[in-house]
Amino acid sequence: MNVHEYQGKQILKKYGVVVPNGFVAFSPDEAVEAAKKLEGDLWVVKAQIHAGGRGKAGGVKLAKSLDEVRQYADELLGKTLVTHQTGPEGKEVKRLLIEEGLPIEKEYYVGVVIDRSSSRVVMMASEEGGTEIEEVAAKTPEKIFKEVIDPAVGMLPFQARRLAYNIHIPKDKVNKAVKFMLGLYQAFVDNDCSLAEINPLITTRDGRVVALDSKLNFDSNALFRHPDILEMRDLDEEDEKEIEASKYDLNYIALDGNIGCMVNGAGLAMATMDIIKHFDGEPANFLDVGGGATADKVREAFKIILSDKNVKGIFINIFGGIMKCDIIASGVVEAAKQISLDRPLVVRLEGTNVDLGKKILRESGLEIVAADSMEDGAKKIVQLVK
Repeated sequence: MNVHEYQGKQILKKYGVVVPNGFVAFSPDEAVEAAKKLEGDLWVVKAQIHAGGRGKAGGVKLAKSLDEVRQYADELLGKTLVTHQTGPEGKEVKRLLIEEGLPIEKEYYVGVVIDRSSSRVVMMASEEGGTEIEEVAAKTPEKIFKEVIDPAVGMLPFQARRLAYNIHIPKDKVNKAVKFMLGLYQAFVDNDCSLAEINPLITTRDGRVVALDSKLNFDSNALFRHPDILEMRDLDEEDEKEIEASKYDLNYIALDGNIGCMVNGAGLAMATMDIIKHFDGEPANFLDVGGGATADKVREAFKIILSDKNVKGIFINIFGGIMKCDIIASGVVEAAKQISLDRPLVVRLEGTNVDLGKKILRESGLEIVAADSMEDGAKKIVQLVK
């Protein structure tokens, strides 16, 4: 789960991570009132969407007067912001963060991630702040420094200090940078984050070390431990079909293609999308119904696929183990009859109760194309859609 920048900063502030003073605003009037509270003569008006690259897309403005704050707020609210992370459809801006302007001295990058290869939390840092970390990794990987953290003791001060020296934090601000990094790590662990990224981390001419931007992502499987974070969820930033899928504990991700997929098992779901692409088709979604799905769950999954107007055909690829083929078949038939199936449907069943599952489909009265293998099914659905 993602949260907005201002929400992430609220969390970080509890751990002693210094962030700019700021307020969220939902209208131009609220933006002006926020700027008045901050005083000063320079404000930053920042679009709040769940995507990076806002600055390059015109979503971050520097205002030197209250009139400019109002002008920029009026321009941004309701605007569809297109960045490299939103896709061509973009995201509508519905809220803003109004922050104090700061005397920036230098920009850096600090991020905390989970390294799957070592099963450890890793803090990364670079003096190339304000740049996409992927770009730094591609062009100047020697400028990225890492500290692997032992979960038994947590991040130790010497590790933070080593990072601070490696990225050339000024000596008079090293202690503040160490406190900053230790607080960031603790926020990551305590809140079950999957990513905590500060880009840029800045030093200021008046001696501060500040998180100018923040991006926090959370492990959805751990949200039951964090009802306060779950309350921060902004459904306007999520795909309606993905929201509906989450209600039934379905692993669903919307894509841009026209072939809907229903599969059990993440690996098989990935392979199914790959083989559809191999035969020049375009998958419309990733959908893993899981190993213990019920007929009701399958029915809802089928409805979600059909709710996508771009879907011109559906490929159901099930290898029955824990998930029995007859359960899948019953759910599909029930959903297809409720919705009046009007698109090609190819089904490949294999495994537990496969004969019973095929019998249910065969006797359903629906126009269902049977497939003997994953390859056969992919070929058939691509041909039918074309």
